[in-house]
Amino acid sequence: MTRLRFAVPLLLVAGLVVPTVAQQKDGGKQKSKESPPQTASQPAKDAGGGTTLKWEFQKDKPIYQEMTTVTKQTMKVMGMDVSQDQSQTFIFSWTPKEQDKDKNWVVNQKIEAIRMEIKIADNKISFDSTKDTQAATNPLSDFFKALVGSEFKVILSPDFKIKNIEGRDEFINKLIKSNPQMEGLLKQILSDEALKQMAENAFAALPNGPVTKGQSWERKSTVVMGPIGTYETSYKFTYDGKEGKLDKIKVDTTLKYVPPGANSSSSLPFKIKGAELVAKNATGTILYDPEKHWIDSSDSKLTLEGKLTVDINGQTNDVQLNQDQTTKVKTTDTNPVKK
Repeated sequence: MTRLRFAVPLLLVAGLVVPTVAQQKDGGKQKSKESPPQTASQPAKDAGGGTTLKWEFQKDKPIYQEMTTVTKQTMKVMGMDVSQDQSQTFIFSWTPKEQDKDKNWVVNQKIEAIRMEIKIADNKISFDSTKDTQAATNPLSDFFKALVGSEFKVILSPDFKIKNIEGRDEFINKLIKSNPQMEGLLKQILSDEALKQMAENAFAALPNGPVTKGQSWERKSTVVMGPIGTYETSYKFTYDGKEGKLDKIKVDTTLKYVPPGANSSSSLPFKIKGAELVAKNATGTILYDPEKHWIDSSDSKLTLEGKLTVDINGQTNDVQLNQDQTTKVKTTDTNPVKK
């Protein structure tokens, strides 16, 4: 019973958090009242002096992104009320190394640091890679340590779509070494496609071309998480004009959760058989820096409510879920870890 009390919230949260981190898949559409729909990979036509929203790189000049997600969750599992508060901060660096003849960028992505705090009922788990981690003896400390320092070679197309990502095998092997019993699950949820979408999170929101105030563009994402389920997300971005020297983009999100199929294999101590989850208040804001040509900052929020039907040791149980999540991202040209 105790094992399930911890395993169910932790693994469900892992699955529910990923869609807000993993970003849009190729194939989005861009539309405007002033012009007919266009694909997101094609810059919108300048309808009378539009504002260009596009990433630009400088060779060997790294940029850093600090992403903090705070999740507050309550669940009723097998008659028990389980509350969980979770705060996680990831610091990534992106270093453009070279541009090939087709204008694709080769970029080195690195996980510079992780700070994590999870509180389940009266039990607290903390980890901070920027401090002395030798004393950390909680069940997840080795797993978090293995994440820090992981590197990927990312190939970005001229319109900043992920063409390829290298380093998956090394990444997974590090995590398996720290937690061998999770090998099957890690290989399922950390597929090549999943890693591409997670990396694309940093770049996919911009239209990479000029837009006018009130103009919108859309992207869709499908994230397959094996035995945890599938998340289908639609994002609508709308250019909202200036906020000081920055350009403001409003974000509206629609999320649909699809439980794993009946024949889905799983090494988890439970199996998700059905779900009736509704996403509410899924909105956000992006601020673009026109001088540095990057996303200066972003924030988003999401509420998930509903019921999961879970099989635990052959017994079917309903899990009532309420989850509030906020995510903030800040881009800088100096390493927040050193600062």
